[in-house]
Amino acid sequence: MRILSLLLSFSLLSFIAIPAQACDRACLQGHITEFLYALVEKDPQSLPVATDVRITENSEEAELGQGLWRTATRLRGYRQDFIDEAEGVAGAHVILEEQGAPTLLVLRLKIENELITEIENVTTRSRTEGVIFNIDGLNAPSRGMQYVPRPEQLDTREEMIRIASLYPAGLKTGSFVEVDLPYTEDAYRLENGNIMAGPDCVLFEGCDNIKTQDISPGRTTLDKRLVAVDERMGIVWFRLSWERGTNQRLVVWEAFKVYDGQMHAVEAFMKLDPEDLGSGWDRES
Repeated sequence: MRILSLLLSFSLLSFIAIPAQACDRACLQGHITEFLYALVEKDPQSLPVATDVRITENSEEAELGQGLWRTATRLRGYRQDFIDEAEGVAGAHVILEEQGAPTLLVLRLKIENELITEIENVTTRSRTEGVIFNIDGLNAPSRGMQYVPRPEQLDTREEMIRIASLYPAGLKTGSFVEVDLPYTEDAYRLENGNIMAGPDCVLFEGCDNIKTQDISPGRTTLDKRLVAVDERMGIVWFRLSWERGTNQRLVVWEAFKVYDGQMHAVEAFMKLDPEDLGSGWDRES
């Protein structure tokens, strides 16, 4: 009887639905790869998208298969991923080609139940659009961003966000010294492929020290949105924007490398937008 009871129990268990596991790191990275190949192969129907998927391209509502889907032709060698397993976010900075011309692409995917529910992409195609446009500086992901911290080096999610948030706070006040942002001695900032701060910066006097570099005046209209926290790689990804000149905002997708309680690197893709465009997504703070 006991054996029969056990057999019946196992039979009943076979009919009980086991909750599907959340999309893990490999799964989320796979969605980025799948999306990018579908994009250059012009095959949007191959993507596992939700029936109510929401899409924006350059902060405006878009449809799957339109816009960049018609012009993207090839992937280049640069791709830096940002994987947030807790929030189901898969993002990347990528360089692709449109009819042979290089384009900087910011991509954010939201994954729920193995389906893509949100697609956000932003393109920068020239120096006119991006202020800086140094493709030669983006042949491959940097060693700094690719470094995988040891488990004991990693900070908590909350501490990573706190340290990364000191960067926009410093921009607001016009000083990283005033907010005491804990940079390492060799910390650097790379924007659209150009070294703009750190030991290798030679653009102007004082740019070799990212903490003491003159960033005044403050950005009084700065908006920010936390996009993803890659807890395994020690990367916090923000979307920042502020007024720049007449009727324009500089939109900067900033990736901060944070571990051991310090900021080691800042890498960004950026572009100029009309002042009143907005992001098309969550309201910035």
